Order: sequence, then structure tokens, then C-alpha cells
Amino acid sequence: MKLTVFGATGGVGLEVVRQALEAGHEVTAVVRDPARLPVPAHERLRVAVVADLTDEDALVPVLTGRSAVISALGSPSNKQARLAPVTGPALRAVVSAMDRAGVSRLAAVSAAPVGPDVPQDGVLARKVFLPLLRRALRDLYADLAVMEAVIRASGTRWTVVRPPRLLNRPRTGSYRRVIGANVPGARTIPRADVADALLACLTDPETIDRAVGVAS
Repeated sequence: MKLTVFGATGGVGLEVVRQALEAGHEVTAVVRDPARLPVPAHERLRVAVVADLTDEDALVPVLTGRSAVISALGSPSNKQARLAPVTGPALRAVVSAMDRAGVSRLAAVSAAPVGPDVPQDGVLARKVFLPLLRRALRDLYADLAVMEAVIRASGTRWTVVRPPRLLNRPRTGSYRRVIGANVPGARTIPRADVADALLACLTDPETIDRAVGVAS
């Protein structure tokens, strides 16, 4: 496949770029600062500098001729999401630019707390821990919720992947996945496994127009 990856310098996005190249895909990595992409030069890697991800006209060239798009965008902190939301505004421009470029397949990373509670998780998790987490990171999750709404309203064939807390650990490839719901008892998952899930969803028709929960 020919892929465009947004958020390529972040923890998940960097793993997407690496794994996509290993799998033989052609990758266009969209970045603000090429120096922050620690991936060696590769014949199937193109680094595209886009300063403003809400600039639809600037996005069309990096999407034209692509097979699919992966968004690993996310605010680095709740404060950043409160002061200047990143994900929702960027995806609004991305899906519009995808339409102009004739690209229809999209996979994007969100977060488990944006999705519905899992009844099997018990009262303590659903009534105490999750509400506290959602309150502490309310602006970050609000930004992701806007992103999800924008994606659902778009004309893309989309998949939203919702992981719990992310870890900097090697890919295992043995994570749990639930289509249409969060994973029961979800606590953590390596960023590398989230990247694996994003790439796998692109060729899995069962995930089209669905949210997918993932967790170790």
C-alpha cells in the first residue's frame, strides 16, 4: 500500500512508519520538523513537511495517489489540548483533503476513555477510576471526541482504534482486540502494538466504520 502517516514523529506514529516500511509499504510521513523523525533514509519513505495541519490545500499533495491514511495525531498534554486543540481541527482538514485527493481509507488512534464503559469492568472502575481519569484529562479526551465525530461524519471508510494507557515497549503482536467496544479489563498496551493494530485494520473489512478497542 501507499500510506500517508500523520503524527509520524510521535510514539505511535513513529512505530507506524517503521512497521509499514518493514512490511513493504510506501510511506509518506507528514511532519513539522524532519529532524524529529529518527528513521534512516529509505527508498520507500518520503518525508513531507507541513507546518499547519489545518491547511487543507497543503494536505492535498501529500494525500494524492495514496491508498490509505493513518492518523497518530494527539495532544501531548491536557493543557495543550485546552489551549490549542490539535486532533479535532487537524482531522477536519485531513478528511476534507482526502475527499479532494480521492483517498477513502482512514485509520486513526483515539483513546479508550472516549468510548463507552465496559460492564464487565465492575463498579469501582466504571464509577470511580474512569470518571477521575476523564475529569483529569477532560480537554484531551474532548479533542479526541471531536476528532471521532468529524471522522464519523466524513465520507471516508474509517476505523478508530481506542487503546488504554500507552507504554514504550516492544511490539508483542498478541494484544486483545474488540470490534465495536472497549476491551474488558484494559489497562495498558505498547505503542508498537497500537501501530500494529492501525496497520492491520486497513486491510480488515470488519473494522470499516467501526471503533476498535485494543489492549494487552
